[in-house]
Amino acid sequence: MKVLFNKDKLLRLVGNLQTFTGIKTSIFDGEGRDIQIFGGHQEFCRLINAEPEGHRRCEECDARAVAACAAARGAYRYRCHLGLCEVALPLYENGVPIAYLSFGQYLDNSPMERQWERSERALDWYTGDMKALREAFWALRQYSFQESTAYAELLQALTAYILEEGIIRSAEYTDLQRLEMYLDEHFRENLPLKKIAADLHMGTTKLCSLARQLPGGLSVTQAVTARRMDAAKAMLRHGDAPVSAVAEAVGYSDYNYFTKVFKCLSGVTPSEYRKQNRQ
Repeated sequence: MKVLFNKDKLLRLVGNLQTFTGIKTSIFDGEGRDIQIFGGHQEFCRLINAEPEGHRRCEECDARAVAACAAARGAYRYRCHLGLCEVALPLYENGVPIAYLSFGQYLDNSPMERQWERSERALDWYTGDMKALREAFWALRQYSFQESTAYAELLQALTAYILEEGIIRSAEYTDLQRLEMYLDEHFRENLPLKKIAADLHMGTTKLCSLARQLPGGLSVTQAVTARRMDAAKAMLRHGDAPVSAVAEAVGYSDYNYFTKVFKCLSGVTPSEYRKQNRQ
């Protein structure tokens, strides 16, 4: 089954949570592959993944965890191949797991020395600097069972929201739905018709015909512009970024052109809009 991920929304949603808690969160597809929307690991895991053998073992560990999580049909707690604590939670669509949220790269609150000894015994293959690896291990955060359970319950609630909002969903959709999802995810990019058509595996004639079925009967260009304007207005209402930065963030490299388009469609300049709608 092909699954679609709205990476922008996932990055904002789970990324903000990760920034607040410091707990590393990953998104896996149905086969246990990390879709890699969040960059980086804890330093210990980075050092392990820097070695091909370590990377291979981590990938195998993730795949086993996802399989066990699917069998458990609920949150699955485990220790990775080097003893770090992990929790995986499935996201179900029509009773079928289509993706998994996973958080971890932390330790429990038992004595650190005992946990390091357990990990060290599994590192006979490691050829890097063991001193640096040990220091990175001791820098990992510790959480109690109660703390990790609370976080798991929070993420469990988040999975329901992710599914309800269609942030992760199976790809069994009409061509029109695929076009809308594509524009929602890529509107900030340079989007000539040929690129959109190629990415969606359809001809430009069909693409333009589909676009006329979008709400308001918009052309592809108008649909992209509408999404850019909506995003710009949200940034102007809720943020302090300069108008030039807003323009760039929603896909316009030319500040003057952005201002011209914004005023044409909104009746006021971006600065005037911000003053009138500041929240």
